[in-house]
Amino acid sequence: MNPLDELNAADIARFHSALIDGHNQRRNDAIERVDELVLTALPSAPETARLHSETVGALIDRLSILSLKIFHMGWQTRRSDADAAHHAMSRERLARLLEQRVDLAWCLDELTRGCLEGTLHFKVYRQFKTYNDRRFNPWLADPAGTGAST
Repeated sequence: MNPLDELNAADIARFHSALIDGHNQRRNDAIERVDELVLTALPSAPETARLHSETVGALIDRLSILSLKIFHMGWQTRRSDADAAHHAMSRERLARLLEQRVDLAWCLDELTRGCLEGTLHFKVYRQFKTYNDRRFNPWLADPAGTGAST
């Protein structure tokens, strides 16, 4: 018998919350910390500087996730157990991912250059993730896993 057959929705929710949500929270905290450090290193933005919708930390995060996608898609292009159609589709997707990386790197360069020149600025926005917080997530507050707040 497969041990996963005995898992119920509450067990899965607790596992997801404990493992995946915790990793995501640490990732978001790291992004915000990068943004805080970058902002303290930059000169103060003048009143005329335009607000950029992304932050340096968010762009670095997107680039790192994209690097993982590129790595895995590159592997798909070389899989010995896949057919030619799969390899062709994977090469097309890899090309698009590589283009996205060039574009995102350009955006990061533009943002940092604009911040240094005083034409752009960004703000550190807090994510306020509720899935890790017992005050906001009834599944965490209810050890029975019924979803009811205690």
